[in-house]
Amino acid sequence: MSDAAEFQIKLEEGFPHLSEAPIAEAVIQIGAKARTDWTESVIREKLKANLPDYPQQSSHREITTELKLQDGQAPTQETKDMGWHGVRLRSEDGKHNVHSTRDGFLFSRLAPYPRWEEFSSEAFRLWEIHQRLAEPSDVLRLGLRFVNKIVVPVEGLVLRKVLPGSPEAPRGLNIPFSNFFHHDTLAVPGDKYAINLIRTIQRAPEPSPNVSLILDIDVFTTHAFEVESAEIQKRFTEMRWLKNKTFFGSVAQQILEQMK
Repeated sequence: MSDAAEFQIKLEEGFPHLSEAPIAEAVIQIGAKARTDWTESVIREKLKANLPDYPQQSSHREITTELKLQDGQAPTQETKDMGWHGVRLRSEDGKHNVHSTRDGFLFSRLAPYPRWEEFSSEAFRLWEIHQRLAEPSDVLRLGLRFVNKIVVPVEGLVLRKVLPGSPEAPRGLNIPFSNFFHHDTLAVPGDKYAINLIRTIQRAPEPSPNVSLILDIDVFTTHAFEVESAEIQKRFTEMRWLKNKTFFGSVAQQILEQMK
């Protein structure tokens, strides 16, 4: 029997709590098109009334860029303003960000990251407000994204000792990487979810002796389904397990011990 056939999402499985988790940003995204009249003045006023704890508000406009190619002529670029698309809101401390747009909802939390219960509770509270305004019928995409930044000394750095599975230099060329970008997409058996996994380097300005290894995990749904609060929360619970399984399977044990 193949490994894929044996794969199961095991929600009962626990993961270690990391008091110094390297989460730089956590994002919950719900792609669901609004069915109501998405009018700027009305939506902005209602969001302002419902979210006094998000005082920073700005408009989000949809901009498209088209590159035109014609024989014998230099390429030209045409930018079009497609009009008002939604609202960006930010908490007073700047740690919580909300995008409420015609195409869906996005909530992000910047470091320091609280526990999942606090993060998800705030996301679902905000989603319910957006849902009442937009009245979507279908969820086109759920996304759960965690961007981790692991800071390590650059001197003597061996990538695979921090992030196992990272690329290695060609045989016989024992020199360090100055940069790398490794992008994998994993298809979760059951055809319900997929995972984008990105590993890369973010170098600090000189003369810092450290370098940041970025572990970007994006779990997302692959098929649309009807808007239903219980189903959305159930799927995010499964997606969180997939995110945790990916994270703890991507970081070396000795590094994880340092984060506890």
